[in-house]
Amino acid sequence: MYSQTEREILHKVAEDSILSGLEKQSALSIKLSDYPAALQKKQASFVTLNIKHNLRGCIGTLSAYQALVEDIAHNAYAAAFSDPRFPALTQREYQQLDYHISVLSDSCPMQFSCEEDLLAQIRPQIDGLIVEDNGRRGTFLPSVWEQLPAAGDFWQHLKRKAGLPADHWSDTLKVSRYTVESF
Repeated sequence: MYSQTEREILHKVAEDSILSGLEKQSALSIKLSDYPAALQKKQASFVTLNIKHNLRGCIGTLSAYQALVEDIAHNAYAAAFSDPRFPALTQREYQQLDYHISVLSDSCPMQFSCEEDLLAQIRPQIDGLIVEDNGRRGTFLPSVWEQLPAAGDFWQHLKRKAGLPADHWSDTLKVSRYTVESF
């Protein structure tokens, strides 16, 4: 979907937004007219930061509400400085960062009659999932399949991430799926 040049631009925006955070304590300011039309379209994204293959931050949006280039700048900054699992990124860590960008498709609600039916519909290595119930919500990007390749394990861990018991099931449970373009 995105050209190599567009991917490189988005990686540079993520890097520059984190650098802006280190220098100015704010995300990179984006002037949309400076970017290709494809990057100006509203699109949801996640930015994942790793250091030596270890997670260092991951923040994103599930619904498109701003231009992709703005979403990347915001999410990169937030992953570096606002992920509640980590302290704010340091200058020393900045030099070691690996960036992973995921651009999300629109999510689609899934229809299912029971947990077994839901599990049969999930597409390992393809689907990102959003679970919602009892005021709780959580998501796993498709990249999580690398750590949790079995659909049952993926599903149980996702429910726990959302603050629900691993064996939770109810008639009000909502599940949506999406795909990503990752680079």
